Amino acid sequence: MTTSDTTAGTSPPGADDVPTVSGSDNYKWIALSNTTIGVLMATINSSILIIALPDIFRGIKVDPLAPGNTSYFLWTLMGFMLVTSVLVVSLGRVGDMFGRVRMYNLGFAVFTVFSILLAVTWMHGTTAALWIIIMRVGQGIGGAFLFANSSAIIADAFPENERGLALGINGVAAIAGSFLGLLVGGLLAPVEWHLVFLVSVPFGIFGTVWAYLKLRDNGVRTRARIDWAGNITFAIGLIAILTGIIYGLQPYGGHTMGWTKPFVLICMFGGLAVLIGFVVIELRSPDPMFKLELFSNRAFTMGSLAALLAALARGGLQFMIIIWLQGIWLPLHGYSFERTPLWAGIYMIPLTVGFLLSGPVAGRLADRYGARPFATIGLVTTAVAFLLFNVIPIDFNYVAFAAILLLMGLSMGLFAAPNTTAVMNTLPPNQRGAGAGMLNTFQNSASVLSIGVFFTVIVLGLASSLPDAMFSGLTAQGVDPSKAHELANLPPIGSLFSAFLGINPTEQLLGPDTLNSLDPSKAHFLTGHTFFPNLIAGPFGDGLHLAFYFAAIACALGAVLSWLRGKGAPHVRHSLIEDAGEGLAGVGDVAAMEDGAGSALPADGGTLAAER
Repeated sequence: MTTSDTTAGTSPPGADDVPTVSGSDNYKWIALSNTTIGVLMATINSSILIIALPDIFRGIKVDPLAPGNTSYFLWTLMGFMLVTSVLVVSLGRVGDMFGRVRMYNLGFAVFTVFSILLAVTWMHGTTAALWIIIMRVGQGIGGAFLFANSSAIIADAFPENERGLALGINGVAAIAGSFLGLLVGGLLAPVEWHLVFLVSVPFGIFGTVWAYLKLRDNGVRTRARIDWAGNITFAIGLIAILTGIIYGLQPYGGHTMGWTKPFVLICMFGGLAVLIGFVVIELRSPDPMFKLELFSNRAFTMGSLAALLAALARGGLQFMIIIWLQGIWLPLHGYSFERTPLWAGIYMIPLTVGFLLSGPVAGRLADRYGARPFATIGLVTTAVAFLLFNVIPIDFNYVAFAAILLLMGLSMGLFAAPNTTAVMNTLPPNQRGAGAGMLNTFQNSASVLSIGVFFTVIVLGLASSLPDAMFSGLTAQGVDPSKAHELANLPPIGSLFSAFLGINPTEQLLGPDTLNSLDPSKAHFLTGHTFFPNLIAGPFGDGLHLAFYFAAIACALGAVLSWLRGKGAPHVRHSLIEDAGEGLAGVGDVAAMEDGAGSALPADGGTLAAER
């Protein structure tokens, strides 16, 4: 880069890695605190609906399992993730060009406004469902601004020898928020479902005002034009693929799922073709949105791919464990279906605790000893945790289950913070927003893909044996064979969604007429806590084992890639040029290269910063 290629925010380019020299030493902690609040708020909202959906749909008087309503359920659940996946790279690049703090502040404000609009939802029926979906998309736009720029703001504010701790804390907030959302949703939704959206508003208002008053752009900006062709093709391609995944989960014709539906095939293959065109455009663009040259750096490439595989394994984990708890384990242990969403969130607390314990510590250790050993061990032990889930029975002892959850949380924290720090340290200062956006896109897209993979594996497992089990179980309790045959041949995805939503599908499927025609004791048994869980336990367990093996393999491959990033090394002090960066306008390139963040790092890992 040359001095004509970049402009600074409020600090000269040379001050990139020592922002505290140009102002109060407290600024870096203000930047960390505010961005952590922003990311925590956004990630809590990415998962809060998982537990709250039953109360929300009851509140707006929509049956999510009724014919034609499944799309409302899936879009409400996954729309937020889809939008953030699509926009985060573009908005990171825009932050590099026009100021990361400016874009971050805008995102905080947008997120807060749409949270208010969600909290005042007043209509009912499908109109309300559409309103919530659209407002969640708006919320996702604000969240994408926050995700794309928070890591870059922290990297600008902290010197390299402190970034691991700072990014570790922020990374812990990001992933812990997705688990805390389950608990918050479970606590608030039964009281009043509007509170699920209202809870973000005071934090959003406070964070927005604080950000506008205290945060400042002190990073290096890139003078470039917006890559419209790249942005548009990337958005179209990724939206098409993720939309195909959403509709592929729904039954089609006589098929269990919709993967053979023409619309889904067009979305998947058409989206892939558009993304291939996107790569061609980016290779020819003078100012590409997706900085493909970053992949010439082995440390960035391996760290990003390891994060993608970890997200592929982790993305569907929440859903599978929630279905396991809500659909089988909790009812078998005396919990009513209506209470299972709250208790599922509570019983998953060890996962959050483990992550909170290991994340900051791992980030700090990575600052001193390098990221590779911690990130790699984290993925190896995550793979072990997935395999341990396959050892315990479906009706498990909770102590063993909690211990595995704790191990998984500790392992995820051990990987996430060092890996994020290592990836950010490979980025030149003027490309941190774009690089962070690329990393977030890999993770968010992999999470959505993971949901599709996990659900597909589970549904295929259910489809192979659930119909016979359903028919035998219903006829044994006196249900008319024709009615039992009709219910047994319904798409198994409905039973899966019922378990996910904390709904007893047997009571809903049989209806009052059939139940009233049965002996009261048999009707009570069919609608009780144990019939449905025992019915699906075997078929669900078969699919769950396959899903966990898939996740373990993904983590193992990620561990190999993490190790291949290059040998880690302890931090060495910056050069005098960097320490005196405030007074050396125009030496941004020298400082960047001393920091190991130049855009032309060698493929073998280059400098110590890149290797870490």
